[in-house]
Amino acid sequence: MKDLLTESLTKEDVTALILQAKKRKSLTWEGIAEGIGMSPVWTHSAAMGMNAFPEAKARAVIDLLDLPEEALEALTESPTKIWDQTVPTDPCIYRFYEIVGVYGPTLKALIHEKFGDGIMSAIDFDMKVEKVPHEKGDRVKVEMSGKYLQYNCW
Repeated sequence: MKDLLTESLTKEDVTALILQAKKRKSLTWEGIAEGIGMSPVWTHSAAMGMNAFPEAKARAVIDLLDLPEEALEALTESPTKIWDQTVPTDPCIYRFYEIVGVYGPTLKALIHEKFGDGIMSAIDFDMKVEKVPHEKGDRVKVEMSGKYLQYNCW
């Protein structure tokens, strides 16, 4: 088995170290995000290897979670954003696929009506997840905000 503290660390290695430290320290993603001055959504995504930490934020994560200094390179490295292309079976993640499958064409049509022919950026993007009390049972509120990018036709 690979010794994660003596060999060069990959993004996957550092993700494993982050998850171990989070559990060991009984931290939440909100707590980690607060500790480094970022949003919980972005912090989790970066911790899972889907975004690169700016160096100052990578150092903050290393300090907060007592990660080895060798984690810095992997944390600041540009990610390869590839995920399993099959529809996931995890019920929570699957529901988001279902939402896009059912409402994707509606969202596209409404964006085009309001803005023109273009897309919502997932790079210049913010997202929040909130718990909203409701008489029929608590609700999950997901708020997304992405910069509008008009298609350029030459």
